[in-house]
Amino acid sequence: MPPSRQRGVSRREFVKAAVAIGGSAALSACLGRENPDLPQGPDDLSGLSRRQHAWNDALRTDDHGNHVPPRHHLLLYLDYAGDGTPTDTDRETAETALRSLERAYPPSTDDGDIGLLFTVGYAPAYFDRFEGTLPESVDLPTPEALAPFEDPVPDEPDAVVHLASDYGSVLLAAEEGLLGEREEVNGREVEATFDGVFERASLAEGGRARRTGFIGEGLPADNQDVAGIPDSEPVPDDAPLYMGFESGFEKNQATEDYVTIAEGPFAGGTTQHVSSMDLNLTQWYEQDSREHREASMFCPAHADDDVIEGTGENLGNSNGVGGCAETVEQDARDGVVGHAQKNARARDDGRPVMLRRDFDSTDGDRAGLHFLALQESIADFVKTREAMNGTDAAAEGAVGQRANNGILQYINVRRRGNYLLPPRESRALPTPNPGE
Repeated sequence: MPPSRQRGVSRREFVKAAVAIGGSAALSACLGRENPDLPQGPDDLSGLSRRQHAWNDALRTDDHGNHVPPRHHLLLYLDYAGDGTPTDTDRETAETALRSLERAYPPSTDDGDIGLLFTVGYAPAYFDRFEGTLPESVDLPTPEALAPFEDPVPDEPDAVVHLASDYGSVLLAAEEGLLGEREEVNGREVEATFDGVFERASLAEGGRARRTGFIGEGLPADNQDVAGIPDSEPVPDDAPLYMGFESGFEKNQATEDYVTIAEGPFAGGTTQHVSSMDLNLTQWYEQDSREHREASMFCPAHADDDVIEGTGENLGNSNGVGGCAETVEQDARDGVVGHAQKNARARDDGRPVMLRRDFDSTDGDRAGLHFLALQESIADFVKTREAMNGTDAAAEGAVGQRANNGILQYINVRRRGNYLLPPRESRALPTPNPGE
């Protein structure tokens, strides 16, 4: 019998499953396991950042200064319930609903736990409702395939809400509060809801309008009894992600300032890209050696020099692949090129141009990744993705377009979506040019 089944259902497994299921029954069961006893949020919201994506001040940092992401995540894909352009009444209702959540939960507690963080983003399809167009200061193209070997379904809802917390029960309560299924959240009256303003989105090819996931030590190992992971349950107990290595090193993330739109009516906002991917890790864990996994995830030099211990926590606040960027072509001729090594070529003044906040998932009972990245313009994401494609490495002949070319052969991008996260003052059903 696999080890996790011998252990029984842990609290972490149970909470993950409850978040994935959703609904009042799941919330009640989840509260019985978690009992978070969180304080309420502030009455006066004026102290909150106008940047929706400014989460770092609320996040813990580890011993190396890396920001520790919330453990549980929920993406709600929504369509505007009305016809044509949103009304001012609907705009006020949506903003009141969002403020109700902010008054119900604090971003973080004195103990460092994440209460509730969230963003609201809008797809290009939403802005098509208006006669006017987005200003030139906003780069928000429709989603499309970004490699010759992928054929993702475009996600084109009106909006997406990203909810994140250290507690699954908080996500479930916030979801029910927003959608009009609860009158009170964490002891606070829900003053307005999305009911009648937004409804769950109808996405192409049966796309899920509700996507869930997790990140953090122990959660991938506790939830590896799904398709895409070998039955041997190889995910290390201390790995934060299914592929077994650390991610989100502080020096390998763009800063919140860097990804912020600098000018125009959406100054203070940012753009968000979400790719939903399947993971296929049988070969990764059962045929590839540890050395090959290190070379493929980081760079061959890291594997040759044996610099990675365990999940890579010993690397500190940087994956240290900056120097590897110059050897992509030579390493490709030698037979393996690294994922981070390729991406290191898409930097600005030595730092990445994206801020990653992605997380693993068991949606559909298979291992997946919701790759969520923030950047000032979607062009910055495209630039990084093109570097990751490693088409130039494949041209060297010793690696394939996917085989031994970073981690491309282990992932399959199923869906893509692009969104604008406006600054907080215009987050509720914005026009293309707020203030005009």
